[in-house]
Amino acid sequence: MDMWVNEGFFISTNKQYLDVDTIHHFLSQEAYWSKGIPKEVVIKSIENTPLCFGVYKGDISNRVGEQVGFARVITDLATYAYLSDVFILPSYRKLGLSKWLVSIITNHHELQGVRRFMLATKDAHSLYSKYGFEPLDDPERFMQKVRQSPY
Repeated sequence: MDMWVNEGFFISTNKQYLDVDTIHHFLSQEAYWSKGIPKEVVIKSIENTPLCFGVYKGDISNRVGEQVGFARVITDLATYAYLSDVFILPSYRKLGLSKWLVSIITNHHELQGVRRFMLATKDAHSLYSKYGFEPLDDPERFMQKVRQSPY
């Protein structure tokens, strides 16, 4: 598992450190993209995502600290990656944690060969553009199948 430390915070890809209650609460109550998502769905999404990044205050590896952010990268680790469920808890924003998190993710050694790295955002374009994300060249090529939410 990878770990990065910066001024009393750390980021880890160790899923054992993840606080599923904190992640579920934010995604189901505060995130515009996943309101009402059941905890079982959050757990399944984490289990089936190869790279999950937890952001922690303190040293969670010694069980002294708390989770303050999260992101996951849905990927085959070879050709495609999709950045999803990125958040920093409101009381920890404006500390540079989202920039640090996106920098860690975009520079992660397992994602360097990925040709297409995508995400969707309603309001964080300026953050992601600093790390090379840009609007689709040919959005008309992309299609989606949206099913009515089961939750």
